[in-house]
Amino acid sequence: MPHQLAAASAVLGVTLTEASDLGGSERSSVRRCRLPDGGTVVLKTYPDSREGAESFAAEAAGLAFTGDAGTGPRLLAASPKHLLIVMTDLGSWPSLADVLLTGTPGGAEAALLGWAAACGKLAVTAAGRRAEHAGLLAAHAALPHSGEAGHWLERRIREIPGLLRELSVPAPPGLDADLDAVASILRTSQCDVCSPGDICPDNNLLTRDGVAFVDYEDAEFHSAFLDAAYLRMPFSTCWCVFRLPAGLQRQAERVYRELVAGIHPELADDRMWLPGIRRAVAAWTLHAMTYLLDRAVLADRPMIDDDRAAPTARQLLRYRWRCLLAELEPAGELAALQALAGTLLERTEPWQAPDLPLYPAFR
Repeated sequence: MPHQLAAASAVLGVTLTEASDLGGSERSSVRRCRLPDGGTVVLKTYPDSREGAESFAAEAAGLAFTGDAGTGPRLLAASPKHLLIVMTDLGSWPSLADVLLTGTPGGAEAALLGWAAACGKLAVTAAGRRAEHAGLLAAHAALPHSGEAGHWLERRIREIPGLLRELSVPAPPGLDADLDAVASILRTSQCDVCSPGDICPDNNLLTRDGVAFVDYEDAEFHSAFLDAAYLRMPFSTCWCVFRLPAGLQRQAERVYRELVAGIHPELADDRMWLPGIRRAVAAWTLHAMTYLLDRAVLADRPMIDDDRAAPTARQLLRYRWRCLLAELEPAGELAALQALAGTLLERTEPWQAPDLPLYPAFR
C-alpha cells in the first residue's frame, strides 16, 4: 500500500496520507485518502493482470466521460502504469441495497424509483457520444486489445452447451439457435445507452443530490435492454436479490423506459420493448448459470459470506429459471430455452430451495 499511495500522490501532484479501507472486491481495492488541506479523495487500485488493466481502462474512461453529468465521482487522476485512479470522495451514504435490505417501504420505493431515473438520465446525457467514449477508452488503455471477439456476455452465453455437457444435462433441440437469438442484442448498436455496466443496487450512493453510481469497472455503451432487465428480474448480477412488489417493479421499469424512449423512440413500442426485455432476461439468466450452477450442484451457500440478508445460490437459480419461463411461455418465444429451464427446475426439485421472499423493506 505505501507504494500505491506514493504513486497516487505523484500522479495527483499532492501528498496523500491516512489511507482507510472502503472495501472493494477481487477486481479492485478502494481506499479513502487524506489531502494536505484536510479533505479526502478516493483511491482505487487494480490487480496487475489483463482483467485489472481492462477494469482500470473502463473505469477511468467511464468516470472521465460521465464526470460532468453528476451521476458519480469525478476523475481526478489516472495512471495506466500503476493501474490506479484517484476520484472525488462523495462521502458516506447508504446504497439502494442498504435501503432495500434494512429500510422502510416508503424509503425503499423512493430509492428504487430514483435509481431507475438515474439510469435513464445517464443514458440521455450520453446519447450520441459513443465515439467520444471510445476515444477516452483508448486513451486510458494500459494494454493492447486482447483480440477476443464479441461482447464478454456473448462469450459467457456460448459456454452454456459445454456447461450442460459437464453436468450431464441434455441440451434441448434448437438450443444453439436460441442462444444465438439471445446474443443478438449484444451485437448491435441499435438502442444503445451508456451504462456504468455493473449497476447492482450496492454499487451506488443515495446522496443528498440524488443517486450516484460508484462502480464503472464495466462502463460501456450497450443495449438499453440489458439495464432494463435489472428492473424486470430484478438485479441481474447482484448478490442481494429478493422479489420486488409487482406494482413497484412495473413503475420503476416505466420510469426508465420513458427516459430512454426519449433518445430511442422505438422503445415506446411494445413490439420492440418486450422481445428485447425477454432476450436480456435470458442473457442474464444464462450468465448466472455460468458462475453459479456447477457450484450449486455440489453444495448450497448464501450469495455473500457475511450477516447481510441474501438468497442462497440454489434459491436464486431456481427463481431465475421460473422468471425466465414466466417471460417466455406467454410469448411463445425461445422454445429450447423454455425446455431447458423446465428441465433444470425438474432436476433441482430435490434441492428443496425455499421460494424467494420480498425484499426485507417490503415484508
